[in-house]
Amino acid sequence: MARDDSRSGAQYQEIATAAVADAAVRHQRALRLGPVGLRSVIPGSVVAGRALPVRHVGSVDVFLEALERAGGDARGRVLVIDNDGRLDEGCIGDLVALECAAAGIAAVVVWGLHRDTAELRRIGLPVFSLGTLSAGPRREDPRPADAFDRATLGEIVVTADDTVFVDDDGLIAVSAADIDAVVETAREIVVTERAQADRARAGTSLRDQFGFADYLRARAEDPSVTFRRHLRDRQASIEE
Repeated sequence: MARDDSRSGAQYQEIATAAVADAAVRHQRALRLGPVGLRSVIPGSVVAGRALPVRHVGSVDVFLEALERAGGDARGRVLVIDNDGRLDEGCIGDLVALECAAAGIAAVVVWGLHRDTAELRRIGLPVFSLGTLSAGPRREDPRPADAFDRATLGEIVVTADDTVFVDDDGLIAVSAADIDAVVETAREIVVTERAQADRARAGTSLRDQFGFADYLRARAEDPSVTFRRHLRDRQASIEE
C-alpha cells in the first residue's frame, strides 16, 4: 500500500503535545491523553504519526504481524502497544525495535514496560513506555479478535483512525475528523508563543505583553472578567 503523506505525521513533527492539547480545548474537543508517566528512551523526542494499534498477549509475533499487515503503510506510523499497563514484564526490546525501524515506524508507544534500554538508544528509534524491566513475557494468553483494531492507553482507546502526538510531556490522540482543524490551531499557538518568548528574552515582560495592568483594572470594574477572556480578546492566550 502506498504511503499516505497527508496522514503520515511527518508534517506534524514540530508540534509539541502541549500545543495540540491547547488547540483541542479551543475547538472544544475531548482531551484524549495517554497515561501519565510515558517516557522516551531518547529524551527530547517529538513524534507524530498515524497510529498502528496492537494488543500484546505475551508473544512478539503480534508485533511482527502488525507490521506485516501494514506493509508499506507502516512507514511514518507510530506502533501503539496495549500491554494493559503491566509492570511485570518488558514486552518490547531491541530486536522488535530493529524490525520497526526497518519498516519505517516513526516511534513505539507502550502501555507497559520495555527492556534492552541501552540497545534501544543505539538503534535510535523513540520508544515511549512506563519504564523498564529486564524480564520479558512468560505467558501466552489468547489473542483477542480485535488485536489489530484498537489499543488501550490508560483511559483512552486508540485506533488507526487516530494521529498520535508524543513527546516528553506525554501523548495525545486526535481523530481524523479533527486533525486538520486542531493542527492548524496548534501551529498558530506555537507561532504566538514563540514570539512571546522571543519578546520576553528581549526584555518585554509577559505582564506588559498581556496588558496585565489593564486586566486588573477591568476586573476591578467587572469581577466577571477572567484572565483567559482578557487574553482571548488580545489574541494572546497561553492557557487554552
